[in-house]
Amino acid sequence: MNAPCNAKRSTLLVVDLQERLMPVIHEAESVVARARVLIDAARLLEIPVIGTEQNPLSLGPSAPPLRELCDEMVTKIHFDACIETPLLDRFDPERDEVIVVGCEAHVCVLQTVFGLLRHNYRVRLVSDAIGSRNPLDKAAAIERARDAGAGPVTSEMVVFEWLHHCKHPKFREVLKLVK
Repeated sequence: MNAPCNAKRSTLLVVDLQERLMPVIHEAESVVARARVLIDAARLLEIPVIGTEQNPLSLGPSAPPLRELCDEMVTKIHFDACIETPLLDRFDPERDEVIVVGCEAHVCVLQTVFGLLRHNYRVRLVSDAIGSRNPLDKAAAIERARDAGAGPVTSEMVVFEWLHHCKHPKFREVLKLVK
């Protein structure tokens, strides 16, 4: 999993960044801000953005405006978004790399990472755009995801790997997102 992220192969998956969950997440504002950078960059680069919501009747909808920025939203009750949802059907078969952001890192994010790996996707876990209530849970989730085969990255790594070079036609627009 040492190859750079590839904009033509990527889908951005936004896991459960929901209104009622975010107030208890450690450094939630930063998690949402980094996820937003990736969502905005993905939209500029025409990369699909798919969101999930865990039991939205209890946890509420995704935090505004994230829901509206996703191309599609998948509702789920399993922690692994690959189980009993249309998520996998929503992925373009030409895009085998999934960039994962969201909450909680050690529950829904991690179990979804495991599910994606079971379905042979190349998975990148964005360490600065995932969160948990307890920072130790987040750290353990990153370690377990890495051990399972998901590559840990940061939001800026993803953005610049998607661009590939400074002559990309969207370079200046995307650069404004990270500055």
